[in-house]
Amino acid sequence: MTRLLAAAFLASAVVAGPAFAQQQAAPMDVSPPPGVADAQLAAANRGVPVAKLDPTQRATLSRVNTYFNALQQMTAKFVQVGPDGQRTTGTLWMDRPGKIRFQYDKPSPLEIIADGNSVVVRNRRLNTQDMYPLSQTPLRFLLQSKVDLLGDANVLGVFQEPELVSVILEEKRSIGGKAQLQLMFGGADYQLQQWTVTDAQGMETSVALSNVDTSAKPDPRIFRINRQGVARPPK
Repeated sequence: MTRLLAAAFLASAVVAGPAFAQQQAAPMDVSPPPGVADAQLAAANRGVPVAKLDPTQRATLSRVNTYFNALQQMTAKFVQVGPDGQRTTGTLWMDRPGKIRFQYDKPSPLEIIADGNSVVVRNRRLNTQDMYPLSQTPLRFLLQSKVDLLGDANVLGVFQEPELVSVILEEKRSIGGKAQLQLMFGGADYQLQQWTVTDAQGMETSVALSNVDTSAKPDPRIFRINRQGVARPPK
């Protein structure tokens, strides 16, 4: 994966497979990822995002903050749907603050590792990897030590449904330009279920989680980055 492809990857999604941002947008596969019903997706995406939040929306954001700040570790399976409708699967490990790993299932050769300061996109088949500052990717919203969406994020909309809560954020510091990040949580337990990133070109990449386990702490060695041969994007 070249630097340009890796940059497109990070701009178009929190995690992504091949750099779909360089392709023309094709019709999305509209069938919902596992665990997310059609009605829930429709509820999360309907309406116009609001700039001013009412007390109910602020209370919802406060509960989202509480969920994230109580979350220390996670292991889960994920299904990713890219802008062209292509699906990829894999395993996610998270150790907050700062650390996450996405291991894609074969035949994808990709893995993405954040060690607290940097994010590496690695192609095992080509034996290449590209490094980016964690602070310049949408991952920072999920991994920072203290999450305060009201204070640290530009919130565009908050949608509360009985079975799903959706929060839409605008990220202006992302590699590749402005992006929107939509986080979806269970309406009863506020557990993170899915996120969608829309890049500056309007292309969407969604990731849905399943088999979530927050009880076991991941092995810290899986978040280590081998910096030998790492390509850094030009300033």
